[in-house]
Amino acid sequence: MNDIERAIAALGPGALCEEALRRVVDPLFSGVLQRSCGTIYLANHSLGRPLDRVAADVQEGLSFWYAELDDAWTHWREEMLAFRTRVAALIHAPGPQCIIPKASAGQGLRAVLNRYDRQIRVVTTRSEFDSIDLILKAYAERGRIAVDWVTPREGGRYCFDDFAPALAAGADLLVVSMVFFDTGQLLNDLDAILVTARSHGAQVLLDLYHVAGALPVDVQALDVDFAIGGSYKYLRGGPGAAWLFAHPRRLDGRERSLDVGWFALNDPFAFERHARPDFAGGADGWLDATPAVLPFYQARAGLEFTLAVGVERLRAYSKVQQAMLTDCIAEQGVSTLDVDRPHGAFLTVKAPQSKNLVARLREHGVIADARADLLRLCPDIVNSSDELIEASKSIGRALRSLT
Repeated sequence: MNDIERAIAALGPGALCEEALRRVVDPLFSGVLQRSCGTIYLANHSLGRPLDRVAADVQEGLSFWYAELDDAWTHWREEMLAFRTRVAALIHAPGPQCIIPKASAGQGLRAVLNRYDRQIRVVTTRSEFDSIDLILKAYAERGRIAVDWVTPREGGRYCFDDFAPALAAGADLLVVSMVFFDTGQLLNDLDAILVTARSHGAQVLLDLYHVAGALPVDVQALDVDFAIGGSYKYLRGGPGAAWLFAHPRRLDGRERSLDVGWFALNDPFAFERHARPDFAGGADGWLDATPAVLPFYQARAGLEFTLAVGVERLRAYSKVQQAMLTDCIAEQGVSTLDVDRPHGAFLTVKAPQSKNLVARLREHGVIADARADLLRLCPDIVNSSDELIEASKSIGRALRSLT
């Protein structure tokens, strides 16, 4: 049992309560909480707040370099495996052999697209994150893919009927988010969409960036071919610690990506060259060139914390906080969107002057962000009830001042 697991054990089983969180969890975040004293951070859906131990973990990774020079790779490769093992446990993958570390989720998408030696047809939505959207448009512009764009309904929402015609027309790959980054919609029709995609012969790449660590997810139960995600948000691991999940049926060696490097060799440190590529088995055969190793250490504490608390408990407490924030904002005459519909870890408020509103809130000590005309607000396990009450008052004042 590591230090984070020992601390979380003090919470006991069952539902999380605020008194215990302030007593047990806040000390694990003392550094960032002290530095942000006087501000209320509600951008937890964007950049997650780091645990105190992150600095020591990164220093550990550096220490091997100082002490052992080239032999540090023994430790660094062990930490890469530990990272893959934790991610597999988080999303209920069969094991680390299905997890491919990546510097970004976009890099994972490119690895999937770069398996094909022909133009393929991709079905996706107009609401995928900017990196995913840009990569798909860039590939389409070069003629590598043809894209069928699914457009949202009024309010920016999607349902099964929006996908069915595009999938029935024939597709090689469906790229879709389980929770959309702009509206926060949880795609409630996902199971039916996935069944339809498979029935028409399409493979599926599921974007889990706004799911991993915030909502329970089981990639085996969903039976997706690929999934992408990372530690930047709810897993509190900062940038650079992302991953691609590949189902075992996609790791049998018949589908190779061109996005590989020497770590994908069967024995990379043997430095032997063969007439044909000697790929490692499983996800190892999808690894890239020399990896950035410090992100594995950087992401360790956040993954350990999330696994120790349990995603189910985190999700349940998130719903309690969202309900409280919704009620407090309503008292200010402000409505959150789609609170009665399935959504992820953040709330949205319609705000035509969203950028001005974000700036005005910052003046009031409330940190949030906006996408298009939506203000995004994400309460977190280290936000107190008093913070949510005060933030709601600031949101009401800021909106009134702008209108």
